[in-house]
Amino acid sequence: MTSPKDLLQQWIGERAGAERPWLENQLAILAAPAATERDLHLFLGFAPRRLGKADLALSPEALAAAEAARPGWQPGDWSIDGAARVLGLLTFSGDRPFAETFKDLRRTSDAAEMIALYRGLPLYPEPESLHFEVGEGLRSNLKPVFEAIAHNNPYPRDHFDEHRWNHMILKALFIGAALGPITGLQDRANPELARILVQYARERWAAGRPVMEELWPLVGPFAETPEIRTQLDRARAEGRVIEEFVS
Repeated sequence: MTSPKDLLQQWIGERAGAERPWLENQLAILAAPAATERDLHLFLGFAPRRLGKADLALSPEALAAAEAARPGWQPGDWSIDGAARVLGLLTFSGDRPFAETFKDLRRTSDAAEMIALYRGLPLYPEPESLHFEVGEGLRSNLKPVFEAIAHNNPYPRDHFDEHRWNHMILKALFIGAALGPITGLQDRANPELARILVQYARERWAAGRPVMEELWPLVGPFAETPEIRTQLDRARAEGRVIEEFVS
C-alpha cells in the first residue's frame, strides 16, 4: 500500500512541471539527518511561488488511493501548495518533537498556511500530542480555519472525546459551517449532543431565527430519551414541524 507521503509526492511531482527537480532536491534536503528547521521554513515559504496555488484536482482513482492509505483522508479540495506544505512536514527529520515544530509553524502562519497545516492532521505523527494546537484552531474566528479541522478531516472523529466533539458541532452551527462534511457525523452522535442541539434549536426559535435542518438526524436516534422527548413535545406544541427529521 502506498503511504500518504508517497501519494502526496507523486501528485505534486506530476503537477510540478519544470519545478520538479527543485521539489525533489528540497525533499532530499528535508529528509537528510542534517536538515534544520530553517530548511523547512524555506521550503514552506517557497512552495507556493515555485509550485503554484492551483487545485490538486485529484481523480476518483487518486481519491480512492488516499482512502486506502489513510481511512477518512479526503484531499479532494487540497491545493498544490497546501499539499506541498503537508509533504514538507511529513518529510522533515527534525530533532524536536513534531508537536513543538507544528506549534511554532501555527503561530507564525497566515490563514492559507494554517488551513494547510490543519488539513494535514490525519497524516502527522504523534496525533495525540497535537490536541492543544487543534483546540486553538477550533477557537479561531476564521471560518475556513475551523473548517480545515472540522470538514473532510478524520482527525476529530478519531481523536476527540465526546465533550470536544460536541463543542465542535455546536460551534459549527454558531458560525454557519455545514454539518454534512464532518467526517463521522452520524457515528459520533450521542445523547448529550442531541440534548444540546434541541436546546439550541428552541433558543433559536424563541429568538425568531431559523434552525439548520442538518442537526435533526443527530437528534432522531435519541428522540425517546425522556429529557429530549419533553423538549420535542414542547416544540410540537409551539407548532414546530420536526416530525420528518426525528420520526
